[in-house]
Amino acid sequence: MPSKFEFKKGKMVPYPSGAIVPDRDLGERPALECIHLGIEFGGLKAVDDFSLTIGKTEIAGLIGPNGAGKTTVFNLLTKVYQPTHGTILLDGEDTSGKSVYQVNRMGIARTFQNIRLFNTMTVEDNVKVGLHNQERYSGFEGVLRLPTYWKHEKAAHERAMELLSIFDMEHLANEQAGSLPYGAQRRLEIVRALATNPKLLLLDEPAAGMNPSETAELMENIVKIRDTFGIAIMLIEHDMSLIRKINESGVTILLIEHDMNLVMNICEGICVLNFGKVIAKGTAEEIQNNDAVIEAYLGKQDKGEN
Repeated sequence: MPSKFEFKKGKMVPYPSGAIVPDRDLGERPALECIHLGIEFGGLKAVDDFSLTIGKTEIAGLIGPNGAGKTTVFNLLTKVYQPTHGTILLDGEDTSGKSVYQVNRMGIARTFQNIRLFNTMTVEDNVKVGLHNQERYSGFEGVLRLPTYWKHEKAAHERAMELLSIFDMEHLANEQAGSLPYGAQRRLEIVRALATNPKLLLLDEPAAGMNPSETAELMENIVKIRDTFGIAIMLIEHDMSLIRKINESGVTILLIEHDMNLVMNICEGICVLNFGKVIAKGTAEEIQNNDAVIEAYLGKQDKGEN
Protein backbone atom coordinates (compact mmCIF):
# COMPACT_ATOMS: atom_id res chain seq x y z
CA MET A 1 0.00 0.00 0.00
CA PRO A 2 1.60 3.33 -1.00
CA SER A 3 2.55 5.78 1.72
CA LYS A 4 0.14 8.65 2.26
CA PHE A 5 3.10 11.04 2.35
CA GLU A 6 5.19 10.48 -0.74
CA PHE A 7 8.86 11.22 -0.30
CA LYS A 8 11.36 11.05 -3.08
CA LYS A 9 14.92 10.92 -1.83
CA GLY A 10 16.60 13.78 -3.60
CA LYS A 11 19.87 13.85 -5.43
CA MET A 12 22.34 16.01 -3.53
CA VAL A 13 23.27 19.01 -5.67
CA PRO A 14 25.38 22.14 -5.12
CA TYR A 15 23.75 25.08 -3.37
CA PRO A 16 24.93 28.68 -4.07
CA SER A 17 26.78 28.79 -0.74
CA GLY A 18 28.90 25.83 -1.82
CA ALA A 19 26.99 23.35 0.31
CA ILE A 20 24.92 20.50 -1.04
CA VAL A 21 21.17 20.08 -0.61
CA PRO A 22 18.56 17.74 -2.09
CA ASP A 23 17.63 18.83 -5.61
CA ARG A 24 14.00 19.28 -4.55
CA ASP A 25 15.10 22.05 -2.14
CA LEU A 26 16.85 24.21 -4.74
CA GLY A 27 15.14 27.58 -4.94
CA GLU A 28 13.87 27.25 -1.37
CA ARG A 29 15.30 29.14 1.57
CA PRO A 30 17.29 26.68 3.73
CA ALA A 31 15.80 25.75 7.08
CA LEU A 32 19.20 26.33 8.70
CA GLU A 33 22.57 27.75 7.67
CA CYS A 34 25.68 27.66 9.85
CA ILE A 35 28.59 29.70 8.48
CA HIS A 36 32.14 29.30 9.90
CA LEU A 37 30.70 28.63 13.35
CA GLY A 38 33.05 28.15 16.29
CA ILE A 39 33.36 28.36 20.05
CA GLU A 40 36.30 28.34 22.46
CA PHE A 41 36.39 27.41 26.13
CA GLY A 42 39.46 28.82 27.82
CA GLY A 43 41.45 28.70 24.60
CA LEU A 44 40.22 25.21 23.69
CA LYS A 45 38.41 25.16 20.35
CA ALA A 46 35.42 22.92 21.02
CA VAL A 47 33.98 23.67 17.57
CA ASP A 48 36.04 25.26 14.83
CA ASP A 49 34.93 26.60 11.43
CA PHE A 50 31.71 24.60 11.31
CA SER A 51 29.62 25.27 8.21
CA LEU A 52 26.40 23.44 7.35
CA THR A 53 23.38 24.09 5.17
CA ILE A 54 20.23 22.05 5.64
CA GLY A 55 17.70 22.11 2.83
CA LYS A 56 14.09 22.87 3.57
CA THR A 57 13.07 19.18 3.53
CA GLU A 58 16.43 17.47 4.00
CA ILE A 59 17.35 14.76 6.45
CA ALA A 60 20.87 15.71 7.49
CA GLY A 61 23.24 13.71 9.63
CA LEU A 62 25.76 15.14 12.06
CA ILE A 63 28.06 12.34 13.14
CA GLY A 64 31.41 11.80 14.78
CA PRO A 65 33.12 9.90 17.61
CA ASN A 66 32.38 10.65 21.26
CA GLY A 67 33.70 14.08 22.17
CA ALA A 68 33.72 15.26 18.55
CA GLY A 69 31.62 18.35 19.33
CA LYS A 70 28.17 17.26 18.12
CA THR A 71 26.31 18.25 21.28
CA THR A 72 28.20 21.54 21.43
CA VAL A 73 26.99 22.34 17.92
CA PHE A 74 23.42 21.64 19.00
CA ASN A 75 23.83 23.94 22.01
CA LEU A 76 25.15 26.65 19.71
CA LEU A 77 22.08 26.36 17.51
CA THR A 78 19.77 26.79 20.49
CA LYS A 79 21.93 29.55 22.04
CA VAL A 80 22.71 27.61 25.18
CA TYR A 81 26.21 28.64 24.11
CA GLN A 82 27.04 31.83 22.25
CA PRO A 83 29.49 31.21 19.41
CA THR A 84 32.91 32.82 19.57
CA HIS A 85 32.67 33.43 15.86
CA GLY A 86 30.50 32.57 12.88
CA THR A 87 26.87 32.98 11.91
CA ILE A 88 23.66 30.98 12.33
CA LEU A 89 20.74 31.76 10.03
CA LEU A 90 17.29 30.50 10.92
CA ASP A 91 15.07 30.65 7.86
CA GLY A 92 17.38 33.39 6.58
CA GLU A 93 17.42 35.41 9.83
CA ASP A 94 20.68 36.00 11.71
CA THR A 95 20.55 34.78 15.32
CA SER A 96 23.83 36.47 16.33
CA GLY A 97 23.84 37.81 19.89
CA LYS A 98 20.40 36.43 20.68
CA SER A 99 19.59 34.73 23.96
CA VAL A 100 17.79 31.41 24.33
CA TYR A 101 14.61 33.37 24.99
CA GLN A 102 15.07 35.65 21.99
CA VAL A 103 15.83 32.76 19.65
CA ASN A 104 12.67 31.10 20.89
CA ARG A 105 10.74 34.22 19.97
CA MET A 106 12.40 34.19 16.55
CA GLY A 107 10.96 30.75 16.00
CA ILE A 108 13.12 27.98 17.48
CA ALA A 109 11.45 25.63 19.96
CA ARG A 110 12.90 22.48 21.45
CA THR A 111 12.27 19.48 23.61
CA PHE A 112 14.90 17.69 25.68
CA GLN A 113 16.28 14.19 25.93
CA ASN A 114 15.29 14.24 29.60
CA ILE A 115 11.70 15.41 30.01
CA ARG A 116 11.44 18.88 31.56
CA LEU A 117 7.79 19.41 32.44
CA PHE A 118 6.32 21.28 35.41
CA ASN A 119 5.19 18.10 37.10
CA THR A 120 2.91 19.64 39.74
CA MET A 121 1.09 21.85 37.23
CA THR A 122 -1.80 20.65 35.12
CA VAL A 123 -1.37 19.53 31.54
CA GLU A 124 -3.20 22.64 30.31
CA ASP A 125 -1.08 24.97 32.42
CA ASN A 126 2.10 23.39 31.02
CA VAL A 127 0.88 24.27 27.53
CA LYS A 128 -0.03 27.79 28.63
CA VAL A 129 3.56 28.30 29.75
CA GLY A 130 4.49 27.98 26.09
CA LEU A 131 1.87 30.59 25.18
CA HIS A 132 3.33 33.28 27.45
CA ASN A 133 5.14 34.94 24.53
CA GLN A 134 1.75 35.75 23.06
CA GLU A 135 0.27 37.38 26.18
CA ARG A 136 -1.09 40.86 25.51
CA TYR A 137 -2.04 42.11 28.96
CA SER A 138 -0.03 43.93 31.61
CA GLY A 139 0.96 42.65 35.02
CA PHE A 140 -1.39 45.23 36.51
CA GLU A 141 -4.32 43.84 34.49
CA GLY A 142 -3.37 40.33 35.50
CA VAL A 143 -3.15 41.05 39.23
CA LEU A 144 -6.51 42.86 39.28
CA ARG A 145 -8.11 40.33 36.93
CA LEU A 146 -9.39 43.05 34.63
CA PRO A 147 -11.50 42.21 31.53
CA THR A 148 -8.43 42.17 29.27
CA TYR A 149 -6.91 39.45 31.44
CA TRP A 150 -9.99 37.24 31.25
CA LYS A 151 -10.24 37.77 27.50
CA HIS A 152 -6.70 36.51 26.98
CA GLU A 153 -7.11 33.69 29.49
CA LYS A 154 -10.11 32.47 27.49
CA ALA A 155 -8.09 32.65 24.27
CA ALA A 156 -5.17 30.81 25.92
CA HIS A 157 -7.49 28.06 27.15
CA GLU A 158 -8.96 27.59 23.68
CA ARG A 159 -5.51 27.53 22.07
CA ALA A 160 -4.16 25.06 24.64
CA MET A 161 -7.08 22.71 24.07
CA GLU A 162 -6.63 23.04 20.31
CA LEU A 163 -2.98 22.06 20.59
CA LEU A 164 -3.72 19.18 22.97
CA SER A 165 -6.31 17.87 20.51
CA ILE A 166 -3.55 17.25 17.96
CA PHE A 167 -2.37 14.45 20.23
CA ASP A 168 -5.86 13.52 21.47
CA MET A 169 -4.87 14.75 24.94
CA GLU A 170 -7.58 17.33 25.63
CA HIS A 171 -9.30 14.96 28.08
CA LEU A 172 -6.11 15.08 30.18
CA ALA A 173 -6.09 18.88 30.48
CA ASN A 174 -6.80 18.92 34.23
CA GLU A 175 -4.44 16.08 35.15
CA GLN A 176 -1.10 16.76 36.82
CA ALA A 177 1.66 16.55 34.23
CA GLY A 178 3.81 14.38 36.49
CA SER A 179 1.06 11.77 36.77
CA LEU A 180 0.96 11.07 33.03
CA PRO A 181 2.47 7.92 31.52
CA TYR A 182 5.93 8.39 30.03
CA GLY A 183 4.76 8.53 26.42
CA ALA A 184 2.09 11.11 27.23
CA GLN A 185 4.69 13.28 28.98
CA ARG A 186 6.80 13.16 25.84
CA ARG A 187 3.84 14.28 23.76
CA LEU A 188 3.00 17.06 26.22
CA GLU A 189 6.52 18.44 25.96
CA ILE A 190 6.11 18.62 22.19
CA VAL A 191 2.74 20.36 22.55
CA ARG A 192 4.29 22.92 24.90
CA ALA A 193 7.04 23.60 22.36
CA LEU A 194 4.44 24.03 19.63
CA ALA A 195 2.63 26.57 21.81
CA THR A 196 5.51 29.01 21.24
CA ASN A 197 4.52 29.14 17.56
CA PRO A 198 7.89 27.99 16.16
CA LYS A 199 9.27 28.06 12.64
CA LEU A 200 11.72 25.28 13.49
CA LEU A 201 10.95 22.55 16.02
CA LEU A 202 13.93 20.79 17.60
CA LEU A 203 13.21 17.37 19.07
CA ASP A 204 15.98 15.83 21.14
CA GLU A 205 15.55 12.04 21.07
CA PRO A 206 11.75 12.20 21.32
CA ALA A 207 11.43 8.39 21.16
CA ALA A 208 13.84 7.75 24.04
CA GLY A 209 12.28 5.30 26.48
CA MET A 210 9.21 4.69 24.36
CA ASN A 211 7.87 1.25 23.54
CA PRO A 212 7.28 0.28 19.87
CA SER A 213 3.60 1.25 20.01
CA GLU A 214 4.36 4.70 21.44
CA THR A 215 7.13 5.21 18.90
CA ALA A 216 4.78 4.34 16.04
CA GLU A 217 2.25 6.85 17.38
CA LEU A 218 4.97 9.48 17.71
CA MET A 219 5.87 9.05 14.04
CA GLU A 220 2.29 9.77 13.05
CA ASN A 221 2.15 12.78 15.36
CA ILE A 222 5.34 14.33 13.98
CA VAL A 223 4.02 14.00 10.44
CA LYS A 224 0.74 15.54 11.64
CA ILE A 225 2.65 18.48 13.15
CA ARG A 226 4.48 19.09 9.92
CA ASP A 227 1.27 19.05 7.87
CA THR A 228 -0.76 21.09 10.37
CA PHE A 229 1.76 23.84 11.09
CA GLY A 230 3.90 23.79 7.95
CA ILE A 231 7.11 24.09 9.98
CA ALA A 232 10.52 22.46 9.73
CA ILE A 233 11.40 19.77 12.26
CA MET A 234 14.96 19.14 13.33
CA LEU A 235 15.25 15.78 15.01
CA ILE A 236 18.08 14.36 17.10
CA GLU A 237 17.31 10.69 17.38
CA HIS A 238 18.95 7.33 17.90
CA ASP A 239 15.87 5.37 16.84
CA MET A 240 16.52 4.76 13.17
CA SER A 241 13.06 3.40 12.38
CA LEU A 242 11.60 6.70 13.55
CA ILE A 243 13.91 8.70 11.31
CA ARG A 244 13.17 6.52 8.30
CA LYS A 245 9.41 6.95 8.70
CA ILE A 246 9.55 10.69 9.24
CA ASN A 247 11.74 10.99 6.17
CA GLU A 248 8.71 10.02 4.11
CA SER A 249 6.86 13.15 5.21
CA GLY A 250 9.41 15.60 3.83
CA VAL A 251 10.31 17.40 7.07
CA THR A 252 13.70 18.87 7.83
CA ILE A 253 15.65 16.68 10.23
CA LEU A 254 19.09 17.03 11.79
CA LEU A 255 20.23 13.75 13.23
CA ILE A 256 23.07 13.50 15.74
CA GLU A 257 24.13 9.87 15.90
CA HIS A 258 27.12 7.91 17.15
CA ASP A 259 26.52 4.79 15.03
CA MET A 260 27.82 5.63 11.57
CA ASN A 261 26.48 2.45 9.99
CA LEU A 262 22.91 3.38 10.85
CA VAL A 263 23.25 6.96 9.64
CA MET A 264 24.58 5.85 6.28
CA ASN A 265 21.29 4.12 5.51
CA ILE A 266 18.97 7.10 5.97
CA CYS A 267 20.68 10.50 5.67
CA GLU A 268 20.87 12.41 2.41
CA GLY A 269 23.65 14.77 3.40
CA ILE A 270 26.13 13.96 6.17
CA CYS A 271 28.58 16.15 8.05
CA VAL A 272 31.32 14.48 10.09
CA LEU A 273 32.98 16.13 13.09
CA ASN A 274 36.17 15.13 14.88
CA PHE A 275 37.81 17.19 17.61
CA GLY A 276 35.46 20.06 16.81
CA LYS A 277 36.36 20.30 13.14
CA VAL A 278 34.50 19.18 10.03
CA ILE A 279 36.54 16.42 8.43
CA ALA A 280 34.09 15.44 5.70
CA LYS A 281 30.78 16.41 4.11
CA GLY A 282 28.86 14.60 1.42
CA THR A 283 26.45 11.81 0.62
CA ALA A 284 26.33 8.55 2.52
CA GLU A 285 28.34 6.80 -0.19
CA GLU A 286 31.01 9.50 -0.19
CA ILE A 287 31.30 9.52 3.60
CA GLN A 288 31.36 5.74 3.84
CA ASN A 289 34.42 5.57 1.62
CA ASN A 290 36.24 8.54 3.13
CA ASP A 291 39.53 7.47 4.71
CA ALA A 292 39.50 10.29 7.27
CA VAL A 293 36.04 9.25 8.48
CA ILE A 294 36.98 5.58 8.73
CA GLU A 295 40.07 6.48 10.70
CA ALA A 296 38.10 8.78 13.04
CA TYR A 297 35.70 6.00 13.94
CA LEU A 298 37.86 2.91 13.79
CA GLY A 299 41.41 4.14 14.02
CA LYS A 300 43.97 3.32 11.37
CA GLN A 301 43.57 -0.16 10.00
CA ASP A 302 46.00 -2.19 8.02
CA LYS A 303 44.98 -2.83 4.45
CA GLY A 304 43.11 -6.07 4.13
CA GLU A 305 41.87 -5.90 7.73
CA ASN A 306 38.08 -6.21 8.06
